[in-house]
Amino acid sequence: MKILGILNITEDSFSDGGKFLAPEAALAQGERLLKEGADILDIGAASSHPDAKPVAPETEIARLSSVLVALQAKGASLSIDTFSLPVQRWALAQQPDYLNDIHGFPDAALYPDLAASGAKLIVMHMVQAEGVAVRTDVPSAEIFNRVVRFFDQRIEALVKAGVAQDRLILDPGMGQFLGTDPENSWILLRRLPELKKRFGLPLLVSVSRKGFLRRLVNRPPADSGPASLSAELFALAKGADFIRTHAPSPLKDGLKVWQSANGL
Repeated sequence: MKILGILNITEDSFSDGGKFLAPEAALAQGERLLKEGADILDIGAASSHPDAKPVAPETEIARLSSVLVALQAKGASLSIDTFSLPVQRWALAQQPDYLNDIHGFPDAALYPDLAASGAKLIVMHMVQAEGVAVRTDVPSAEIFNRVVRFFDQRIEALVKAGVAQDRLILDPGMGQFLGTDPENSWILLRRLPELKKRFGLPLLVSVSRKGFLRRLVNRPPADSGPASLSAELFALAKGADFIRTHAPSPLKDGLKVWQSANGL
């Protein structure tokens, strides 16, 4: 299992918007996440929640550039989280370890660059085909099959374009990425073993501070750590290989306890 520490260099992230927008603050947070146990830093410079403001590609690139070289110099394993095609092209030129797209790389124009890259690709499912998340009603009876169809189609397209299948990591999406019904996220969490069996690929889960958890326990983002940790440990028990989180240290501790309790 690997932990991705979330590093938001944004103005309006739902959980920590603006806190790490300044390069020195972002670098300090990146170092903190690594010390707390993050194996990978997942760096995003444009928010994707429903109320996020658009970010121009040149602004997104400038924010990423302000920290990327310094973090690479520290030997950090990096993931760049972006759904902008120009930013993805720039990111690939920086040779990151991972590239993360909330739309799962929908643009075939990028496929030659993806095939030529050595980066692992985090292929995320989202109910919208483009842009930030939009509050959309998706019936819970449909969500699992919808995710399966998406991965079937996207894996086939990427592999046909020359992307080695063993470079792919699947993220079913959580929270608003699955629609407005909180049950959709619970369904995907419960059925992670089915996704793993069907596709035979690593699974990434990102539930940290998500709205479906906050509504359940009636907590703001800053106080949703215990709920996030519970859901993260549940995802690991169901077969998740990567957890993307704001809080690596509690997850590391929780995992040690869970493993010891299970005699692992």
